[in-house]
Amino acid sequence: MPRRKLSDLRIVQAPREGEETNDDDLSGIGSSQVPETVENIEIDGGNGRTRKSRGRTTLNELYNLPAGERVKVSRNDVGQPIGAEAGVLGSYLGIVARNHAILPINYESWRQMPNGNKNQALELVKDKFSLEVSDDYLKNALGKKWRDSKSFLKKTYFKKDLTLQEKLQNIPPGIMRHQWEDAVRFWSSKKGEDRERVGVTSRQKQKFTHTAGSKSFARLANEEQITTGTSIGRIKLFDITHTKKDGSPITPEAAEIMEKLREKKTEYEATASTNGSVNMEEIENQVIVDVLGPERYGRVRCQGSFVTPTKYFGANSSQYMPSQSQSSQAEVNRLKQQLSQFQAEVAAREAGRERKEAEREAREAERDAREAEREAAHKKLQEQFVEMMAMLQNQPKK
Repeated sequence: MPRRKLSDLRIVQAPREGEETNDDDLSGIGSSQVPETVENIEIDGGNGRTRKSRGRTTLNELYNLPAGERVKVSRNDVGQPIGAEAGVLGSYLGIVARNHAILPINYESWRQMPNGNKNQALELVKDKFSLEVSDDYLKNALGKKWRDSKSFLKKTYFKKDLTLQEKLQNIPPGIMRHQWEDAVRFWSSKKGEDRERVGVTSRQKQKFTHTAGSKSFARLANEEQITTGTSIGRIKLFDITHTKKDGSPITPEAAEIMEKLREKKTEYEATASTNGSVNMEEIENQVIVDVLGPERYGRVRCQGSFVTPTKYFGANSSQYMPSQSQSSQAEVNRLKQQLSQFQAEVAAREAGRERKEAEREAREAERDAREAEREAAHKKLQEQFVEMMAMLQNQPKK
């Protein structure tokens, strides 16, 4: 894919109030500390094979913008960035999040990251972009990119087959030793292992992913709206983001959901037209709840990152959320699952303890048997010695 040029984007003259541009202000994250972009690099894929991969994003053109110029980023009705500029913003957020001199990796979660560090990262973003999106959105997006960076470092350098000391010494390039050591010790702790287990369990429950790639749902919906001249509903967006290039659904489960959504939508539209009132947005919202269940707190299906039910549905959000009884039942189910998992872990530990105890008893029995054999052999030798001495004493003298 050809790299997008900044000349294709909206650039505005937007100096920040009272600022004096100084390239040294970006010394913590400037291009001097980021390797040159490589379009394709060779990566060892194991078994003697290599694969091609794109190089690290550097956005050199963005760093070379004239003083006072910034990339203009617009937003949609729910506060998400849209347009080609949003893609550049997302790439730059990734660069900032990977600057672990500003956003260290030795915090257990993004919530624990000091606000001073978050604000410093935010200022770096505002130095290059004129933004319509909120600071809260940017901080949430930075948090996700930061977690992604930590996950990559863990997957690449925190090898399970290494000893703790070897893990501590396997420091990734560009990461401070004390940050890495703190992160390794947390990942190796019971709390860190429990958190990883929860994440793996949640991931296993996901039946399929989407086909949008790095492009956000908000950008896809915006591009489709520009192309067709009409707004894109959530059901249409689900179809777009769960369909392969050849037009087929990504999985049989996705195909089944698409079919149910279409059937339910047709049913609701027929009923609404009979009553003389058709609100397509409300119909689609209810169809999705009927097919996929109530929305979860903190997110809305087919709307991408950081869109909450309150923000999207407004005063009507409660009708698309779990009822009190559903919430209580969900909590009961969650606690049951946790209890079952705990009981399984206890049973596994008990089985391990019993196995070790049996192995210890077997070793002791084997040791006792060997000791008994040695004692029997020693006794037999003594008896033979006594018999030999007696024979010598009883022999007649010549």
